[in-house]
Amino acid sequence: MAMSVGSEGGEDAPMSDINTTPLVDVMLVLLIIFLITIPVVVKKVPLKVPTLAYQPTITKAENVILSVRGESDGSCGVYWGQARVNASQLLSKAAAKFKNEADRLGPNVTDPNLFPEVHIRGDQNTPYRCIGGTISIMQSAGFIRVGFISEPKGGTATR
Repeated sequence: MAMSVGSEGGEDAPMSDINTTPLVDVMLVLLIIFLITIPVVVKKVPLKVPTLAYQPTITKAENVILSVRGESDGSCGVYWGQARVNASQLLSKAAAKFKNEADRLGPNVTDPNLFPEVHIRGDQNTPYRCIGGTISIMQSAGFIRVGFISEPKGGTATR
């Protein structure tokens, strides 16, 4: 490290050079302080994320199986069995189905496990608005339990 004590002509002109060593030292100290304190400041909410386990679907005759996909024209295609239905048809069919099942079970049944379920098979490229709209319509009709049908990877199903 060199130091200049004056100019060549013997004049007492001010120096225009800046010594950057103290600036670099301060920046390194600040960097070390931030690296040490950031993990302490960042607090995480303790969560237990569920592990993925595929279970075979128990299909009951009273369950409603819907297929949902995004059509090429941008609309949502909802299929009850093999027949395509629009939103109003879906709501009326679902409400009628739920009313028939509720009448069959009787007025004193409150266990949600006894009521029929909705199983939705969604195409991988289906927009969320199609799936979310279908869930909303089915819940409006009275269905409490809505599940998604997926295809597990080979050898991952539980027994």
